[in-house]
Amino acid sequence: MNPRAACLACLDRQPPALFEAALWIAAEHDPQLQPAQALAELDSLLLQVRAGLVDLPERELAQALLRRLNELDFHEDDSLPLRPRAALLHQLLQRRRGQPLSLALLALELARRLGIALQGVNFPGRFLLRVPGADHQLDPCSGRRLYAQDCRELLQLYQGRTAQLSASHLLACDARAMLQRLSRNLRQLHQQADEPLAALKDAERVLQLGPANLHDHLARADLYQQLDCPQGERFDLQHALLLCEDPAQRLQLSQRLQRLSDSPALH
Repeated sequence: MNPRAACLACLDRQPPALFEAALWIAAEHDPQLQPAQALAELDSLLLQVRAGLVDLPERELAQALLRRLNELDFHEDDSLPLRPRAALLHQLLQRRRGQPLSLALLALELARRLGIALQGVNFPGRFLLRVPGADHQLDPCSGRRLYAQDCRELLQLYQGRTAQLSASHLLACDARAMLQRLSRNLRQLHQQADEPLAALKDAERVLQLGPANLHDHLARADLYQQLDCPQGERFDLQHALLLCEDPAQRLQLSQRLQRLSDSPALH
């Protein structure tokens, strides 16, 4: 079974094997990676985490788990430019540095094994965590509690001062949504690193894991263009046109499609 198929098979389990699925995503980019070995490393980490958790009320254990990871030197990767390794889980286990989503996936797996209630929140711009029923979110990088005003300020940081916080921003998300976001992160990081073939793997996976948006199709169309694959570019431009509601952008997409149709390279 290839890494993509293994990833999807993990998601088909009940409950989904989220962390293992994310390791298979990493294996698409690192043929030397053995997910079973990474899971064994996680077993060792679990013992360290468990040993450091104090006897707290159940509602406080999730925050204590995140703070314990900090004590074990797991932190947000603040290197510039950010490299794809920040989103790859086996690299997170080795380097103890990663994106918020990567750290969240680690925390969710540890919480599952420890019987701690914890959920992922697909917040715009920065992935968050939450304890079911709590009145706050948790930053996966620090364990800091984020209340409504904190979330409002965070949203405006990423979307501008006019952005309005809504209940939809704070909904828990499922395993497929998390891995689709992970794939989008990797697509962007590989594009920034000028690795279009790697980015194309991520772009294809984005479309397999859930409904694709306008930007997903445009991103893959740009990769196909960079890789001189007009058939693939045309396919994604046509789908982007179906999803586009902006008249000016629709015109640009139509013109780009027309140029592809006029190209002798398309047959």
